[in-house]
Amino acid sequence: MIIDVWSDLVCPWCFIGKKRLEKALEGFEHKDQITIRHRAFQLQPDAAETLPTKELLANKYRVSEAEVNAMQANVCAIADGEGLCYNLEDTLSGNTFDAHRLLLWAEKIGKQDELLTAMHSGYFEHSKALFSHADLCAIAQSIGISAVDAMNVLESTQFTEEVLADRNLANQLGATGVPFFVVDMKYGISGAQPLEHFVETIKAAWSEKS
Repeated sequence: MIIDVWSDLVCPWCFIGKKRLEKALEGFEHKDQITIRHRAFQLQPDAAETLPTKELLANKYRVSEAEVNAMQANVCAIADGEGLCYNLEDTLSGNTFDAHRLLLWAEKIGKQDELLTAMHSGYFEHSKALFSHADLCAIAQSIGISAVDAMNVLESTQFTEEVLADRNLANQLGATGVPFFVVDMKYGISGAQPLEHFVETIKAAWSEKS
């Protein structure tokens, strides 16, 4: 069984959703027969600059800095319940296209999930940027990926078409935001739903498959 997961590296709900999916699979007896596949999704595909996330959110939702702080505090509290230690005070926002390209390449060397976790943790828990080639190579190197190999991918156009194809498929499936989970291209889960919802959906999909 394949679970496709559309996510963006700078979406705080995506790391939360990832953790909930992993928890759901921990208690599933057939988890060894399930493949999780990262799919690229950009919340800001046209982002041309890197700027403080607080500024981006204030402009996007037309709210005050105090309201942004309250929004982020709420997300941090929910993340804490999943065993994550978010620190959103100094995060930046920018274009994640190259980060997604690197993640799709990492699948080819068996490092995709490890790199995805490192990117999420680095960004949300340690305020690390993910937007320059140097930023991404440092994250890759931290989990044992050759910085030279990573840079070679980033400086090429490799996986450009794959990122665009993932975006188009998400649109075809009706995804307007992330995280978005699809089990065997039949069962969809939109958003970081409660753990029980993941458990029920996975069991239902497996029963149909069996």
